[in-house]
Amino acid sequence: MVKFSANLGFLWTDRPLPEAIIAARKAGFQAVECHWPYEFDASQIADVLAQTGLPMLGLNTRKGDVANGENGVAALPGRQEEARSYIDEAIVYAAATNTGNVHVMAGRTDKGSQAQQTFSDNLRYATQEAAKHNITILIEPLNHRDAPNYHLQTAEEAADIIEGVGAANLKMMFDCYHLQIMEGDLYMRAKNFMDKIGHIQFASVPERAEPDKCELNYPVLLPRFYEAGYHGYIGAEYKPSGATDDSLGWMAAYA
Repeated sequence: MVKFSANLGFLWTDRPLPEAIIAARKAGFQAVECHWPYEFDASQIADVLAQTGLPMLGLNTRKGDVANGENGVAALPGRQEEARSYIDEAIVYAAATNTGNVHVMAGRTDKGSQAQQTFSDNLRYATQEAAKHNITILIEPLNHRDAPNYHLQTAEEAADIIEGVGAANLKMMFDCYHLQIMEGDLYMRAKNFMDKIGHIQFASVPERAEPDKCELNYPVLLPRFYEAGYHGYIGAEYKPSGATDDSLGWMAAYA
């Protein structure tokens, strides 16, 4: 059976995060995940998670200077101190909310050797700190349309970084939306990299809307991920075309 997580970075964004968690529980999701929860005290989020019984699966490190288009800083040479402060903040928050994964955002780079070394060094630091709390660090390939010049764009690049860092708690965020745009062949790609996948997300392609408005046949594809050895939740990280509650008809295909 497919297990779904609600990504509250996109779903129920018309309400505060604690209320969005409650809405996800009422809608039948089995877990939640978020992007940047830092405006809320971690104890408040922990309390509502306990109230609903939902696990929080993941959160992101900060993007950096959003006004200037930054999309993470962990691969930016010369920004190590800032990158590690974001990593520390995310790990502390994750530990306080019993969140299992922290997505370390790389940022836009020239993809050169210095950026690669910076990213790898910061990931070694992140995995060492995260291991103290039994937290997994995730890295995510992002597509070149939504995230031009992002340091990490393919599953192969992510796998190479994971191999190079060599930490057991470093995994790939396998986002079907991004990887379909960049590479396709999602089932075989997931099967080949299953030992390196920490979490899977999905949305329609190319609109990133409800997953039943899509060039992919998710009711066939998602169960096959489990057949290939996946055991976790699959995150619904899509942008509803209207109110979130009105966008959930796709769930019936998995009942």
